Amino acid sequence: MEKLNKLEIQERLPEIDACWLVKGKFLHREFHFKDFVEAFSFMTAVALLAEKLNHHPNWKNVYNKVTIALNTHDVDGISTKDFDLAKAIDQLISKKQP
Repeated sequence: MEKLNKLEIQERLPEIDACWLVKGKFLHREFHFKDFVEAFSFMTAVALLAEKLNHHPNWKNVYNKVTIALNTHDVDGISTKDFDLAKAIDQLISKKQP
């Protein structure tokens, strides 16, 4: 697995939701839910996806807000694994929206 360069990252950004931002060496996104239970349920679902993909997010939860920062530690930057997990998270979120 290789670290994606800035051009490769820019070319792949249209594959994921526009809410994902590149912040340094991370793909970053914030999610807001109605309450803590909904936020924690989302995190549980993401944890199962991450385990299946063998790629685990850096994340933080404060009440109804979940912040996710994706990065591939082995390459010290963003790789295809990060885009794959971002896409899976996007699909999970789209299923929850009415």
